[in-house]
Amino acid sequence: MKRLTMLLVFLAIGAVVGGGYWYWQQPASGAAAEKQTKGKGKGKGGGGPLMVKATRAVAKPMPVLIEAVGTVESEHSVQVRAQVSGVLQSVQFKEGDMVKAGQVLFQIDPRTFKAQYNQAVAAMARNKAQLENARAQEERLAPLLKREFITRQEYDVAVTSAKSLEAAVQADQATVEQVRIQLEFASIRAPIAGRTGTLAVKPGNLVPVGGSGAPLVTINSMNPILVAFSIPERQLEELRRNQNEKDMRIEILSDRAGLPVANGKLVFIDNTITPQTGTVLLKTSVDNGKEALWPGQFANVRIVLRIEPNAVVVPEAAVQPGQEGPFVYLIDDESKVRVQPVKVARQIGNDVVIASGIEPGNQVITEIPQALQAGATVRLASAEGEPTKGKGKGKGKGKKTDAKAEMGEGENPDAKVEGGGEKGKGKKGEVKSDAKS
Repeated sequence: MKRLTMLLVFLAIGAVVGGGYWYWQQPASGAAAEKQTKGKGKGKGGGGPLMVKATRAVAKPMPVLIEAVGTVESEHSVQVRAQVSGVLQSVQFKEGDMVKAGQVLFQIDPRTFKAQYNQAVAAMARNKAQLENARAQEERLAPLLKREFITRQEYDVAVTSAKSLEAAVQADQATVEQVRIQLEFASIRAPIAGRTGTLAVKPGNLVPVGGSGAPLVTINSMNPILVAFSIPERQLEELRRNQNEKDMRIEILSDRAGLPVANGKLVFIDNTITPQTGTVLLKTSVDNGKEALWPGQFANVRIVLRIEPNAVVVPEAAVQPGQEGPFVYLIDDESKVRVQPVKVARQIGNDVVIASGIEPGNQVITEIPQALQAGATVRLASAEGEPTKGKGKGKGKGKKTDAKAEMGEGENPDAKVEGGGEKGKGKKGEVKSDAKS
């Protein structure tokens, strides 16, 4: 009897547990059904059109460019060296200063050169005095020779002495000039205007003459400045053909994607092509008053040869690389996707100029989904990523929204749009299921 009672108790507990489990499973199943109803893709079943972003190819003026990487060079660069030896007394500028042509940069101890100069001047004065005496002697002997009071030999000795002293005075003048130049060389001046570099010697050191060692300082002219670059030999002919055209210009950019920091003009084309690289060296002169360019700096060079008035342009994101060359995804009039090979002429920033393959007005996809294939049907999305069609319009009273049109085929037929009636005041497009939860 007890066993029968216990069995009945267990059966009752099992029935309660099973009923509770069944009861709690009902809301979950309803929610899953509602989620399945709402989550169906628009179109037939789950294989509806893919959402993509696209734009149209346009025709607009675009420049024909030659781009290269160049090196900034100083138009004049001078290594300053001492021309006389001596102890460096002072440096009259700071490293990196701008200096003018003729400005004193270094002062070597001039005392030795001043003494030599004074000595040469004194020797020249002595010989000049002797020359004056010899000429006076010659003048006195000339009438005596005519009267034959003296011999011809005595007169010739006087003439020879005067000429000898004239030569001595000329030599003294050369010596004085030489010593004066050495005295001037004790003050080392800037040969050109420009910016100074690093000092190689400090005051108190003995400065050697010339030599193969490091210069005292290097001066680079900064304005104008040169940019040297190379282009492939195949582009040389087109460059020379447009060299004298008014539309041609050369732009210097510190960053390839940035704005030009300076404009230049072509001043040099090398007379030979480098066989190893197949390139030719060119130089452009650039106005560098603001010192935007620095010697030794790498710079991007953009040569604008001419302006193409009706170039076909698409965004960079639309052009895809392929094994047989670049291509784009085109959308035809039936919203079908087609793979179209293209030939890229050039790229300027984010714009790609297409030489052939598409025409202005063709619609190209700019954001390619992973599942996109040729022949697929697509729908366009707005900038915010929403469909371009089917959005609810406005708030409050308005036209009824067709639920089937909003949800597509395969939606719950009992679903209705909340606020979609003529008297609805809520937001359109919110779907409410009549299914029991």
